[in-house]
Amino acid sequence: MDWAPVSQRIWDMKYRFRDPAGDADADLEATWWRVARALAAPERDPELWAGRFHEALAGFKFLPAGRVIAGAGTGRSVTLFNCFVMGTIPDDMSGIFENLREAALTMQQGGGIGHDFSTLRPQGAPVMGVGADASGPLSFMDVWDSMCRTIMSAGSRRGAMMATLRCDHPDIEAFVDAKRDPRRLRMFNVSVLVTDAFMKAVKDDADWDLVFEGKTYRTIKAGALWERIMRATYDYAEPGVIFIDRVNRRNNLHYCESINCSNPCGEQPLPPYGACLLGSINLAALVKDPFTPQASLDMAALERLVPLAVRMLDNVVDVSRFPLPQQEKEAKAKRRIGLGVTGLAVMGSNIARNFAHHGYTVALHNRSVAKTDALLKEHGDEGKFVRSETIEEFLDALEKPRRVLIMVKAGKPVDEVIDELLPHLEEGDIIIDGGNSLFTDTIRREKAAREKGLNFVGTGISGGGAALRISLLPSVSATR
Repeated sequence: MDWAPVSQRIWDMKYRFRDPAGDADADLEATWWRVARALAAPERDPELWAGRFHEALAGFKFLPAGRVIAGAGTGRSVTLFNCFVMGTIPDDMSGIFENLREAALTMQQGGGIGHDFSTLRPQGAPVMGVGADASGPLSFMDVWDSMCRTIMSAGSRRGAMMATLRCDHPDIEAFVDAKRDPRRLRMFNVSVLVTDAFMKAVKDDADWDLVFEGKTYRTIKAGALWERIMRATYDYAEPGVIFIDRVNRRNNLHYCESINCSNPCGEQPLPPYGACLLGSINLAALVKDPFTPQASLDMAALERLVPLAVRMLDNVVDVSRFPLPQQEKEAKAKRRIGLGVTGLAVMGSNIARNFAHHGYTVALHNRSVAKTDALLKEHGDEGKFVRSETIEEFLDALEKPRRVLIMVKAGKPVDEVIDELLPHLEEGDIIIDGGNSLFTDTIRREKAAREKGLNFVGTGISGGGAALRISLLPSVSATR
């Protein structure tokens, strides 16, 4: 295969397996076969699926995340998940350093981490048991930062961390300004957890209370804090902002988890001990007749590739090691994966425009949904995913708090669907829109549901329907 020298160097440094005796993947083909065989291990016919998985990987058509390529099939004690959000940090010394230990073990196996430090009391708050004042969350972030510099993650990968702090924490201003010191928190990305109430206060030019455990420490202008965040972001690119109320409302596992942090890069908000398992379809590798007027995306190849990619990522959950038992329990209970695309920018403007506007994303979404439904049946136990013939049968089968899955068809008014359900709904029910709807339609449905006093979780067109089904898959054994 003809590939760029820089690509060869990156493969050799970061993804090529070398054992202590000096033996290594002979070439890129050996790497693909190593990964394919490792991910086929849970299958009833591993050799059959190894061949299929190899075909998906060859030519860079499907690209699983870096930890999968670097670690699968090596026998090393490493995780195949790129990143984790860690557990909730209790506001006591033993709990804080237990979480530091968990973070160190996770990073040692190659996982990046995210922590919400909002649970730690502010600087200067009394510590009654020892007659001292608290040093505040930023001082403990410094401890995490030192740990991360000390531990080299598995392979040649430097450690990566995310720290979040709520916008109403008394130390929020110091958090926003922390990276003005070029020596501080260098191993962290930092993000402010922004609430709906704060954004309303900014809009209304209202006062904003900084509180911890019900005590108001100071009151500032919301607009002044927002300006401070924006100025810091402009000056040195941090902190980011996470609209945390919005995240939790739109989470399709809203009924059984709460999110307060994201992975280090910020693209995937996760609950405590949640894991980031991603992969991308390389659209550039699926272009037929490239650099000619006849260039087009091979839709048949795309539709063959998507189910294989979904299956490979799902198998990662079963073959990966986990630094902590809590992480394994969370991953196997919900089986989160994320399948996206890469290469859109290099396909050429006409092909890319067709992909974005002419239904190819719907095809990608539908194939993902179809494959995850097939996996549900193959596992033989659908866990929390409930099938029924009537609305009444469906609702009766659900545990409290109940949730309602609405497969809204394109063009069907959402009001009709909601009105049909209203007589059967109770307080606490959640509507999950699993339809293949455009984002703007999802927003409209959310508004209609809320006007009727209902909770709503929209999945939209970006794979949410697939994510919903995968997230509700049960834990399965290593053999199918």
